Amino acid sequence: MAQLHVPHTGVWDAFTHSHMSVLTLFLLYAVPMSVIPPVMIYYAGVTYGGGLLPAVSDVQLQIIGILLFLTELAMTFVVAYLIQRMGDVIDIKPAFEDAYKLAVVVPTPLWLAPLFLFIPSFMVNLTAVSAALMLSGILIFYSVPSILKVEEKGHAILLSGSILSAGLVVWAAMMFLTLISLSMITSSPML
Repeated sequence: MAQLHVPHTGVWDAFTHSHMSVLTLFLLYAVPMSVIPPVMIYYAGVTYGGGLLPAVSDVQLQIIGILLFLTELAMTFVVAYLIQRMGDVIDIKPAFEDAYKLAVVVPTPLWLAPLFLFIPSFMVNLTAVSAALMLSGILIFYSVPSILKVEEKGHAILLSGSILSAGLVVWAAMMFLTLISLSMITSSPML
């Protein structure tokens, strides 16, 4: 929605009109960004012990980090597929390349929020994640018209809302899977 009222910047126009392959976006953007949360969770777990995160061993933290990393990468493709399918809501058929571009740009604040784990404060980190969720929502409304080439304002708002809803469900599912894996790993006597 903000996209409809904010003038385009040169960098944003260049990005939205670029024809980067899915593989390029995956390797040069999604993979490096997906490394941040597991590394920061590992850092916080090792540095703060049970103060900020549940007390778990190094091996348990490494397993959780690997699972989170792989889940994040898989979810970029799932979300891109959902975005492409949601084009039917407004009778458009976005290319998978464009849907993937949107799927990796939008979670950028969520990928960067774990950097706040350098600060050992639960409230600071809760605020950072909340702000990241809001910024990701804003990015959806800003990005849909330009990346998916939606011209009509009503259609852009409808599609953006649908993508936001699906994205929140996927994010919640990913967090749920992470918590389940944390529970399974911490209850395992082998680790």
